[in-house]
Amino acid sequence: MTSTPLPAPATNVIARLRAAGCVFAEDEARLLVETARTPAELADMVERRVAGLPLEHVLGWAEFAGLRISVDPGVFVPRRRTELLAREAAALARPGAVVVDLCCGSGAVGVAVAVTVPGIELHAADVDPAAVRCARRNVAAVGGQVYEGDLDAPLPPTLSGRVDVLLANAPYVPTDAVGLMPPEARLHEPRVALDGGADGLDIQRRLASAAPRWLRPGGHLLIETSERQAAHTAAAITAAGLTARVVQDAELDATAVIGRRPAGLRTGPASRGGPSPG
Repeated sequence: MTSTPLPAPATNVIARLRAAGCVFAEDEARLLVETARTPAELADMVERRVAGLPLEHVLGWAEFAGLRISVDPGVFVPRRRTELLAREAAALARPGAVVVDLCCGSGAVGVAVAVTVPGIELHAADVDPAAVRCARRNVAAVGGQVYEGDLDAPLPPTLSGRVDVLLANAPYVPTDAVGLMPPEARLHEPRVALDGGADGLDIQRRLASAAPRWLRPGGHLLIETSERQAAHTAAAITAAGLTARVVQDAELDATAVIGRRPAGLRTGPASRGGPSPG
């Protein structure tokens, strides 16, 4: 099978991208050529990509779960591995379910769930103003609401005890490891979306602690994590009184922990500590 020939302008673009060290130069060139509306815009996009800007920031969108999600410069780019989180959340939701996406970034996960399960009531929140502006455009398209603030602090009190699915791709990179991340991430994405504290679990612990107040009996908490950290993520969830199970997808190199609120669990106020990465 022969691939579709690239447009003539792409040959020069491929050469520029390869020289800059882009591993998937041909694929990126195709996307840049297809997205640019004029030769001048194409030239500008290539310059920004060669300078190290993430491809998704140059294009203005990222592909996630078969969708095109708008992604502004400076906003966390949704990773393909996070499709596991979206898939598991969608499997637990139903039409009419209340779904909350915390640390939502561009809003990609919540949007993917809403597209898969039409009729959910979607709420999302992030502490980063740039992410909130971006997420509001994406989430509005599926009828959801986005709030700005630290973790669960900006959620409407009326959601207390009503949430069916609470999900989060919270930052889980240990502080000392952030500097080891690829330049595209550590230079062009907000540190607040990457840094999970000394062991990477600071925000996950806060999520687990806050979850019981928001979840209805039988509701679920889903947190993306790493294979190495999964046992500790599960321990934080069980410490909050929820049951926990680990799910993995080898193809996506993805791991998540799913907690469930038992029917008899008593709850107190949600965690509303001072500002912290989220």
